[in-house]
Amino acid sequence: MTGSPQQSTTTDTTTGTASGGFDGVLFDCDGVLVDSELITNGVLREMLHELGWAISAEDCIRLFIGRALKDEWKVILDRTGFRITDEWIARFRERRDERLRADLTAIPGAREAVAAASERFAGRIAVATGADLPKARMQLELTGLAPLFGDRVLSGMDQPRSKPAPDVYLAAAAAIGIDAGRAIVIEDTVSGTTAGVAAGATVLGFSPEGPTRTAPDALRAAGAVAVFTHMDELPALIETIARS
Repeated sequence: MTGSPQQSTTTDTTTGTASGGFDGVLFDCDGVLVDSELITNGVLREMLHELGWAISAEDCIRLFIGRALKDEWKVILDRTGFRITDEWIARFRERRDERLRADLTAIPGAREAVAAASERFAGRIAVATGADLPKARMQLELTGLAPLFGDRVLSGMDQPRSKPAPDVYLAAAAAIGIDAGRAIVIEDTVSGTTAGVAAGATVLGFSPEGPTRTAPDALRAAGAVAVFTHMDELPALIETIARS
């Protein structure tokens, strides 16, 4: 997904207020740090077509982005009669990773925003993704973001529950030695925002223009205290809520 630096940050005053005293920042990965959503969703759509489900691009985005594929087996079963297996998911990941290696780019401004957050919070930053850990690490390596996070990359698939449950954000906060209630979370989906809020964190919603965008109102309704549209805006937004 891509954003426009001309668009302005909007702060929500109806779904909660941000407070000061933050100790670190937890970033989602797909759609926040790396422009992967259309690539991954496109591969999934191809494979669903092969199962006989002529799902549209719009419906594939709506039904699957922001959710763990393994948790969506029932909707696939209902539409295709096929119960996805570990082997099918492995084939999906193989095809997905091949496409990502060819086409993946970082979200514009992500490197600079992450570096600023790392400096602001003395390295207390982490990635908390709903995707599988090998994918997250591969994507960070491909885009040159990996050195900014080191080993502070966690997957919801390695937790008892994936997003929208808070487990991965609780684990990520613990990994950098902070309380989740003193963390800022950067998310671009409703399920991820729900997870961050459930963890007790303050969520900033990222809603750039593009076909996989989650509308600002939906992110606010899920509990984001502010919504921004380009990563260039993030450092100033963090300073604003830290002082409020």
